[in-house]
Amino acid sequence: MLKRLATVLLIVFAVTLQGCVGGGGGLQAYADQYSGYEFMYPTGWVEVKVPGAAEIVFHDIIHETENISVVISEVPEGKDLDALGTPTEVGYKLSKSFSALAGDDSNVDLLSAQRIDTADDKTYYILEYLADLPAGPRHNLASAIVRRGKLYTFNASTDEGRWDKVRDLMKQSVASFKVS
Repeated sequence: MLKRLATVLLIVFAVTLQGCVGGGGGLQAYADQYSGYEFMYPTGWVEVKVPGAAEIVFHDIIHETENISVVISEVPEGKDLDALGTPTEVGYKLSKSFSALAGDDSNVDLLSAQRIDTADDKTYYILEYLADLPAGPRHNLASAIVRRGKLYTFNASTDEGRWDKVRDLMKQSVASFKVS
């Protein structure tokens, strides 16, 4: 009887532990009501302060270079995303600015660019980059939208070696980015 009870308790404990481990791979919500954006980020990631670089940055606590961020920039008055260019044109312009920021020993290639029109008449550009940096290659996904005279860019970035492991989480996170 005691062996049977111990076995049942061990099974319950193992199932409970398995549930805790399995739940760590999902996404959790973040919303900035003041700036008017929201997104989902991987569970277990933490917010870090990077003064002057972005509105907000989250990174993985184990793979600290794996991160997501929101950057808000001014756009000329009256311009919308279409006025800035096609997805490919905007993606190319952003890749050149990324290259300039990263320095002379870097190369950023635009892998894909697509336009997403939502049911509430908002347009997002989804951009994918491969950045060859001195520290090693990085894979980046971005979502861009112009609202209220500002360009909101949501970026998800990881080492190219980890891309296959985190691709789905990164894509889900980028797809979740919404600006009101």
